Amino acid sequence: MPLPPERRLALVTGSTSGIGAAAARRLARDGYAVVAHGRRVRDDASSLLADIGAIDYVAADLADEAEARRLVADVLARHGRLDVLVNNAGETMRIPHADLKAATPQIWRRMMDVNVIAPWVLIAEAESALRLSAESGRPACIVNIGTHAAVRPKGGSIPYAASKAALHHVTKLLALTLGPTIRVNGVAPGLVDTPMTTGWDAAIELWNTKAPMRRMARPEDIADLVAALVANDYVTGEIIIADGGLNLT
Repeated sequence: MPLPPERRLALVTGSTSGIGAAAARRLARDGYAVVAHGRRVRDDASSLLADIGAIDYVAADLADEAEARRLVADVLARHGRLDVLVNNAGETMRIPHADLKAATPQIWRRMMDVNVIAPWVLIAEAESALRLSAESGRPACIVNIGTHAAVRPKGGSIPYAASKAALHHVTKLLALTLGPTIRVNGVAPGLVDTPMTTGWDAAIELWNTKAPMRRMARPEDIADLVAALVANDYVTGEIIIADGGLNLT
């Protein structure tokens, strides 16, 4: 149902676990009505919503352009507004950088479809609603989740790192294009303690021994940055690296 005029709504993609769940939980704690998203229909959606404090859950496979468009349409149909979009959903693939043939065109297309084109489609579909949000006196906000591997030559695979580097540049281009009514920023995490990174022993050792903070990030560390960017009505076009200082080494 439509929200009261004073209640702002945030859509956080890929929010069933990890960074997305932490960001959704933090924004809900900050007073936002949060719509959670995942790839599949969930029998336990009610318990997920209770856990992260969201008001709704919408399933969509963002690799499918029609599904991405439907996600935004469903949110607007159900709740009547959109003020914040956090593009957290993404995919990675571990391929040794030197194994060029393993990084097939199919993998390249998948990384670009999910990590660049899907956020672009969501932003394009949400633009009108976000501009309408800005009529309340506050600019609307988009936060794209990238990676430190888009800034330096690292990462689980070259296609993954390149796709996120493209997302970083899109973030800056859109900040220039959509301001002042819509702010667009990015967060570029290093290694984060999520189910996806379970078993990445070499990377965990690297962060524990080489990063100035001597640990990988917790999802809440990244969620705090997302919330800070959402709260600040002036910052736009920035990519905030959050890798515990590993980029300094």
